[in-house]
Amino acid sequence: MTDAVKQENSATDSRALIRRLAKTYLKPYVPTLSISVGLMVIAAAMTGAMAKLMEPVIDDVFTAQDESMLWPVAIAVFLTFAIRGIATYFHSILLSKVSQRIVADIQNDLFSHIMSLDMGFFQELKTGQLLSRMTSDATVMRSSVTETLLGVFKNSITLVILVAVMFYQDWKLALIALVIFPIVAGLVVKLGRKLRHVSSSAQSQLGDLATDLTQAFQGVRHVKAYGMVDYEKSRINNTVERIYKLTFKGLRTSALTTPISEILSGLAIVTIIIYGGFQVIAGESTAGQLFSFITAFMLAYEPMKRLAKLNTIMQVGLSAADRIFNVLDTKPKIIDYKEAHEMRADSYTITLDNISFVYPDGTEALHNVNIEVPEGKTVALVGPSGSGKSTIINLIPRFYDVDKGAIKIGDTDIRDITLDSLRKNMALVSQEVTIFNDTVLDNIKYGTPDATVEDVIKAAKDAAAHEFIEGLPDGYNTVVGEQGIKLSGGQRQRVAIARAMLRNAPILLLDEATSALDNQSERLVQNALDRLQEGRTTLVVAHRLSTIINADMIYVLKDGEVVEKGKHQKLLLQKKSVYSKLYGVEFQEI
Repeated sequence: MTDAVKQENSATDSRALIRRLAKTYLKPYVPTLSISVGLMVIAAAMTGAMAKLMEPVIDDVFTAQDESMLWPVAIAVFLTFAIRGIATYFHSILLSKVSQRIVADIQNDLFSHIMSLDMGFFQELKTGQLLSRMTSDATVMRSSVTETLLGVFKNSITLVILVAVMFYQDWKLALIALVIFPIVAGLVVKLGRKLRHVSSSAQSQLGDLATDLTQAFQGVRHVKAYGMVDYEKSRINNTVERIYKLTFKGLRTSALTTPISEILSGLAIVTIIIYGGFQVIAGESTAGQLFSFITAFMLAYEPMKRLAKLNTIMQVGLSAADRIFNVLDTKPKIIDYKEAHEMRADSYTITLDNISFVYPDGTEALHNVNIEVPEGKTVALVGPSGSGKSTIINLIPRFYDVDKGAIKIGDTDIRDITLDSLRKNMALVSQEVTIFNDTVLDNIKYGTPDATVEDVIKAAKDAAAHEFIEGLPDGYNTVVGEQGIKLSGGQRQRVAIARAMLRNAPILLLDEATSALDNQSERLVQNALDRLQEGRTTLVVAHRLSTIINADMIYVLKDGEVVEKGKHQKLLLQKKSVYSKLYGVEFQEI
């Protein structure tokens, strides 16, 4: 692709991004923006008046020494400054409000959209990149939108009015002076495109840095235990160094606008002084007219410089907007079907009818699987690691959709049920417990926000969690830290079970809920799980077979297929069965 084509594509992309930002996010604030622009016109008109007033100051007051003009001109100058100051204050406040509101709207839309995307999206994009979109890119956009909205309107209006004053004073000098404007503009646009590419690379590296830092901080225990502190230092240092080089390159590119515009403006001023000076000497113009023209040019030079800098700021902002819109344009694959309805199952029996599933990366996880979980019964899934057990758990709430066959609740395909109502009828307890940096009370209420304190305490008692919660510094109001760091593994699991009990959903999904616990914690958690399962349709993925001995039915999976099924005793008596081997291995480990 040639440079000309790349530049054309870049310009087209920029125009498309600006149109999208204006149509989607700026449009609701047009009334406020209109008032602000009106105030800008007033401020810009006062700037033009200041330049025009230099003519009577020089000709009438200083040259002609007309005392009668002294006070009127002085008062006019003061009023000009006062009106410009007041108008500038109010238009700045209004525009700042609009720009900040636009970025806040984008952040809210971005988070809402990200949370609507399916699990496959979160597996493909690094957490650090998502954090970078929500924070770093949004911050860049906040600065860019504020400065661009404020600067483009204000400086453009001011520039137009001052150029009009220049033409009014001397159209020939104005044409000479304006030669530099398109030259500067062309160079600035070219530098802006280069800066946008550099900025995009730097922001991508910031996303990688966020990912690496998150992993290092969360895994600091293992980093130290395995003597990898120097390795992590080196990895972070390398990323920081790349960000430094890209950022410095961007600053160097941006700084080029200043010497270019200064040199060209200096040439214009010299030309104006020489040409205008000859006119004054020849009597074709007055000193006041020339001084007024030079004042107008000098005042116009400032908004011209700011507009040049704004282009670089805008390009950085557009680069951030491009990355944000790329996420916003990602379509969720798991959505409500057009004819989907609220869940109204007469039966909560779960049926996996000849299902097959392949992950987005091409890994075949399940092949022609048939499983039934009768209403109110407990069915367990066992098998070697990678046999597809957790995949089944992920398919039932439609974190993914099957590629073949159907999953039904009662007689209804879950794809014909709205996602919200489907998931409201389920509770999930997994090995990877999610505890939020909030109080114990709010962690248990998560998913059931209208629950009373009494309901929470009852759920905690049923989950064998009430006693240890009462022993915390602030009881149920204790903030447990990020990922519940102030709680032990068993305590976190019991909080998660209390959360599921409070939800009181008819369908319960347990994904290796006791696999990471010690024996004492496992007994407490298992007793709580037994109470939780009562009367519920329960599907259990078991790591320790001793926990599912009393299951109503056990399905044994291997390589994504059901190879055995039956109750514990029946499967155990089958010679050379996969289940008996798994049970034997566990017994030997004990």
